[in-house]
Amino acid sequence: MTQLIAQSWIAFDSREASLETVGGKGANLARLTQAGFCVPPGFIILTSAYQSYVLANNLGTAINAALENLSAEDPSALEQASAQIRQAFLAGKISESMATSISSAYAQFSHKPVAVRSSATAEDLPDLSFAGQQDTYLNILGETQLFDAIIRCWASLWTARAIGYRARNAIRHNDTALAVIVQAMIQSDVSGVLFTANPLTGLRSETVIDATFGLGEALVSGLVEPDHYTVNSQTGLIKDKSLGAKQLATRGKPGGGVETISENGEMRETLTAAQVMELTATGQRIQAENQTPQDIEWALADQKLYILQARAITSLFPIPTIAFDPLTLWFSFGSVQGVVGPMTPLGRDILQHFVTSAGIRKLFGLKNQSAGGGIMAEAGERLWIKISDVIRNPIGNRLFGSLIKFIDPSIGQILAALAADPSMGAGQGKLKFSTLKRLARFFMPIAARMVYTILRPEQARANLDARIEDRLQDSRIPAGADRFERLAHFTDFVQDEGQVVNSLPMLLPHFIPVIGPTIGLLRLLTHLSGDTALAMEVLRAIPKNVTTEMDLALWDVAAAIRADQPSADLFRNQEAQALAALYLAGDLPTRAQSGIARFMEQYGMRGIGEIDFGQPRWREEPAPVMHTLKSYLEIDPNLAPDIQFARSEQAAHAAIEKMAAHVRQQRGGWLKEKLIRGSARRIRLLMGLRESPKFLAIRIMGIARRALLESGGAFAESGTIEHPQDLVFLRISELEALSRKENQDWKTLIAERRAVYGRELRRTQVPRVLASDGRTFFEGLGAQSDTGEWISGSPVSAGVVEGIVHVVYDPRETRIAPGEILVCPGTDPAWTPLFLTAAGLITEVGGMMTHGSVVAREYGIPAVVGVHQATQRLKTGQRVRVDGTAGRIVIL
Repeated sequence: MTQLIAQSWIAFDSREASLETVGGKGANLARLTQAGFCVPPGFIILTSAYQSYVLANNLGTAINAALENLSAEDPSALEQASAQIRQAFLAGKISESMATSISSAYAQFSHKPVAVRSSATAEDLPDLSFAGQQDTYLNILGETQLFDAIIRCWASLWTARAIGYRARNAIRHNDTALAVIVQAMIQSDVSGVLFTANPLTGLRSETVIDATFGLGEALVSGLVEPDHYTVNSQTGLIKDKSLGAKQLATRGKPGGGVETISENGEMRETLTAAQVMELTATGQRIQAENQTPQDIEWALADQKLYILQARAITSLFPIPTIAFDPLTLWFSFGSVQGVVGPMTPLGRDILQHFVTSAGIRKLFGLKNQSAGGGIMAEAGERLWIKISDVIRNPIGNRLFGSLIKFIDPSIGQILAALAADPSMGAGQGKLKFSTLKRLARFFMPIAARMVYTILRPEQARANLDARIEDRLQDSRIPAGADRFERLAHFTDFVQDEGQVVNSLPMLLPHFIPVIGPTIGLLRLLTHLSGDTALAMEVLRAIPKNVTTEMDLALWDVAAAIRADQPSADLFRNQEAQALAALYLAGDLPTRAQSGIARFMEQYGMRGIGEIDFGQPRWREEPAPVMHTLKSYLEIDPNLAPDIQFARSEQAAHAAIEKMAAHVRQQRGGWLKEKLIRGSARRIRLLMGLRESPKFLAIRIMGIARRALLESGGAFAESGTIEHPQDLVFLRISELEALSRKENQDWKTLIAERRAVYGRELRRTQVPRVLASDGRTFFEGLGAQSDTGEWISGSPVSAGVVEGIVHVVYDPRETRIAPGEILVCPGTDPAWTPLFLTAAGLITEVGGMMTHGSVVAREYGIPAVVGVHQATQRLKTGQRVRVDGTAGRIVIL
């Protein structure tokens, strides 16, 4: 009997409780019990009992049959599959040995009522709550009701919402199981939920409590308006409260089960101030035990507080460091780069090493040489730039306020509001003499070079181009005798001050004097002409921009394919993935194979999200290039991108002439005309360098990535890792340990990191700004002011166009038809080939100087960026008008 009991159930205080054996809810209750919290006593029927029941009743066949070809987005199909599976469960029988085992545990309750709760292995997790997905049965009396409730709990693993939730979150159905919690029924006088952080704002200093009379079932079912308390988490004092109507209450019935009755509790308050304080203090202790904000279900009976459940608040975005005074602010590095997805561990490391390179440390006076150096932080598998210290600095506050408007106006809008927070002290910091001295040492040579740039723009550009090529020529990784030595050479390379991490800081004193004046000249041009849209026309078809040169080079490949019948036929009839496989095998028709190979030789180190070293490059996964080539073949040759580019160039020169003619009629017109022509010439000569430093970094990364994948291939062959690219899920320090032949379970570590990365890929909305008190800020431009008639954003490329919306999250899997409006979270250079077919651009992040905006202007594509939740508010197939001059989108 003892062995049977051990196989079927365990007590709450058992050390054997784990996610695999008792599910998420069971593991949490076991942890709370063992930590000394007042949890109603009981036992947990193990997941192995569920699995035995499924096997004994041959339910696997019914489950697989119901789930075959099931779509997670078809509600009626989900309901039908759920009904089939649950009916099969209810028709099953619990084995005699299992029934005997459970009965022996149930005997401890002496026929008193119990609560029977489901506890799935994919439930109440730190990252996925599955709240409300499975069933609970309250006030159960007697073994007949108990066994019926247990089977119904097992069957509730297959509710329609649970099936759909698992499918949407990429959790395999066959990998889940369900335990059942049986515990003493608390006939509560008052019950409710408590959040140890404000679930709406994220504020970690506030506890939020909802409370109602009777059992909590009416509250969680949404049947009752509860009392609502917002509490200071440290003092327990109530900051705000509202009393709900509480017209209904759920109570236990004498013969078992529950009923909902009229309560009329509007005039009575559920909790005293002392009880609110006790609840808040208990919540803080549970949060400390679990080291993360908690969603807690509780009950009060006979003046005693019981904890019924606690789970992580999964809706909160993680914060790098919790602090309240002074406040720390971070803005999204990905937003300003047009990349909102997560980054690989190695990608984050390399970028943070760039931040702590010698050039940056010298400029900012950093002593911390560790990754990030205090400037960057990690949260949600993404990088965040600390900006609060800059805002507190009197000079930094003014300069950043102007600069961020060009980079990302949405972030600027959020930070401007936060700057008014008293705990920020914006612009009130003291400016040290040592800081002024350091800034002067850095910027005075830059100022001198700016003067040189204005006077000799051609020579300044040529000098920077030469420096970039020299840096690239110096970037080499020596071969190694074996995989360990090759990996050691790689880690040396990516940390070498003279290579990847210092490629951009080395260029800063030379890049700023060249690109900086163009912004000032553009403002001058706008002021003199009095016409912002006309001044922006000057930025069309900027020559010698590496990104537009890349796009036009790919168009040339498409033209070559179009002119070759075998190549054209193949590209029109095959899918992009099949074409990619043929290219990698060298089996495309000769004309196509050679043209694409030449393109890859020059640009194959680029890819989506390329600022993340861990992302695949086009030469590794060429399907995105094939998608784009297929789209290019659909373009009318009369509207070819090279022809459009030439027209844009003519439009730019026409705009210059129009502005010159306008000011010529004014007082001092000869001087104003001279300033306009001189400014426009310098802008067009220098602005193309905007993309060059990043392209240098990407090319150097390409050299390093090729070396890492070669090492990864050798480690995969030896069985150390599964795939060559797995190494990007290790940190630089871990790669160094691997190169020293240190033993570790690398496969398990990489699998865990991949799972976390995969979870973050599914996150649909990412904050633009984080505050150290837990608040997160998502709002784009127009979030508060938009009406149902139009959507607003930041105008970055003038013009008006109408077209059909095409929402794209991943260009590796999609191609744009000519004339469609591209709507996406953000863009980096690897997105820009799509611009040659798109008629307009709408993004959720970005500003005047981000990659997509620059290229959209050069192509003359109307563009609006920084649009709040653009990918959710706009749907593929809608017809819209995009006004890139006014920054407005009208749904037609």
